[in-house]
Amino acid sequence: MASRFENLRPGVFVLALAISIFIWFVAQGTSSVIQSFDVEVELIGVEDGLVVTDQSSDEINVRLRGSRAALRNLDTGQLKYRIDAGGGKPGVAVYDVDVDTIDHPTGTQFVGYSPSRLQVRFEKRGRKAVAVRAEYQGEPAPGFHVAGVDIEPQKVWLEGARSQVMRLNEVVTESIDIAGLAADARKEVRLVLGAGTVWAEDNAPVQVTVRIEADPVPEPVIDLEDADLEDPSLPGGDGTAEERT
Repeated sequence: MASRFENLRPGVFVLALAISIFIWFVAQGTSSVIQSFDVEVELIGVEDGLVVTDQSSDEINVRLRGSRAALRNLDTGQLKYRIDAGGGKPGVAVYDVDVDTIDHPTGTQFVGYSPSRLQVRFEKRGRKAVAVRAEYQGEPAPGFHVAGVDIEPQKVWLEGARSQVMRLNEVVTESIDIAGLAADARKEVRLVLGAGTVWAEDNAPVQVTVRIEADPVPEPVIDLEDADLEDPSLPGGDGTAEERT
């Protein structure tokens, strides 16, 4: 039986194949798909006298539907969901999520998102000057000891959530390793402040000097029982031996 393609010219076959591939790519580009990704939440307009101490979620998971072509060049890492926090007061504020405010390509639409609400806790801002304490670890070389610690500045101004700032009396530095040292250790170190609701007004590093000194040489101990009593330099010595009874 003769093949149905035996009279088909090679050029026509190649053209038909190219058209088929083109139609397939067009279909892939125009077919509707759903893409899911997370969008970072950004608070704007927070009052100067307030600090955000808690937030129910830092991201919103969204589902966006559109053609493959429309979604191909979408840079999800650059998207932000912004909340206008102006007019906030101490306490908990609730914001309804409106994903349509998120920039997205023409021809696409959001078909779902979570959560639908965000809760933000605000607290009054506080300010306080506290002492700086230098942390160090390890032991100096044998025959040496820590003679003291010099810190500059000795105090720093802290700012942040009032309830946390006001209960602090000091703040510590990053730890300095003095293990095996036989000379002073001078370092620029950062303050360890923990959670982001408290920070230093001046973010400059702290200058710390841990002073290392040699141990004092002990004075010789004189055993009077075995001492030469003829030595006039010793107590009771007159240059002559005393008779012992």
